[in-house]
Amino acid sequence: MKPNLRAYFDQQTEQMVALLADLICIESPTRDKAAVDRMSERVATELEALGASLTIHTRQEVGNIVKAGWFLDRPGKPILFLCHMDTVHPVGALEDNPVREEDGRLFGPGAYDMKASIVAVLHTLRGLEEMAILPERPIIALMTTDEETGSYHSRTLIEELAADAALVCVMEPALPDGSLKTWRKATGMFTVRTQGIASHAGGAHEMGLNAIEEMAHHILTLQGMTDYQAGTTVSVGMVEGGTARNVVPEFCELAVDVRAMTPEEMARLTEQILALKPVLPGAQLEVFGEFDRPPMERNDLMRRTFEQARQIAAEHGITLRESGSGGGSDGNFTAALGVPTLDGLGPIGDGAHTSDEQVILRSLGPSAALLAALLLGWPRG
Repeated sequence: MKPNLRAYFDQQTEQMVALLADLICIESPTRDKAAVDRMSERVATELEALGASLTIHTRQEVGNIVKAGWFLDRPGKPILFLCHMDTVHPVGALEDNPVREEDGRLFGPGAYDMKASIVAVLHTLRGLEEMAILPERPIIALMTTDEETGSYHSRTLIEELAADAALVCVMEPALPDGSLKTWRKATGMFTVRTQGIASHAGGAHEMGLNAIEEMAHHILTLQGMTDYQAGTTVSVGMVEGGTARNVVPEFCELAVDVRAMTPEEMARLTEQILALKPVLPGAQLEVFGEFDRPPMERNDLMRRTFEQARQIAAEHGITLRESGSGGGSDGNFTAALGVPTLDGLGPIGDGAHTSDEQVILRSLGPSAALLAALLLGWPRG
């Protein structure tokens, strides 16, 4: 007889909320190593209490990464849970969005992205242990510290662990209707700089070469690369140039956000952006940048992975849906390795990265129940 996972974990909501409130109060902005290390220490304590063998991967520029393992000497490939402990919110953000429960939601910086997911993983393991059904199969929980700034200090470790995994569970929040994310776009960042000649805008206007005018041509070119039908977006997000109103500007710089659905489109866009040439006679142009996350494609492997998860979930009365996102996650890295990956397994909420961030409390239990079902039912091969 299968355990009633939904009923069990729904009954654990109060304890999950209490732990989540504690974790939210440990503010952990990515670029504040000391703050994130406090979060690492607390999460490590929780994991150790669950009987995990811990490895702390120290980092100099960001918080220390915590790797927790169970039954690593047992046969089969591990199930890997990927969580990040860092947030975008600076220390002090609790003043604008204090921890509070209102209308079935828990508010607080980082509540949704992704401290609620950490709580879901911890309570999944605790619950299966309390029910005496925690499967003796290799399990790894990796708690990283720099996902919000690109995972530059954790990507290698993520890829090393994922390469040998039977399944990677990326604990980014689910979509608003509870759907998992079976595709994500590749993400790229490019910088464009133009150089002109400075001169007095009134007394020697004709002697100048306007770097902002040169940049205007490239802004229109870049924006014109967007192709919604192909899923491609190119967005000039920041522009800076000039020194004063009455000076012909000699310098301008812009930052470009680029998203693509496929490796082929990613390569095409990179070539096209890096091939930009000056338009105005005498102007100079510098372009650099790259894609930092490959796409998470909804390919045959992804379709099979989701269908297998859907069947396992259905055996426990859980209905799974799928969709996708233009944003990136660490799942982009693992899926690109050809490893079965499920993304968006975290609880539901709203207001990510804002002063109104919140988690819907009734989604905590179902999230943990789904993780438990996957741990119990996913093949070990």
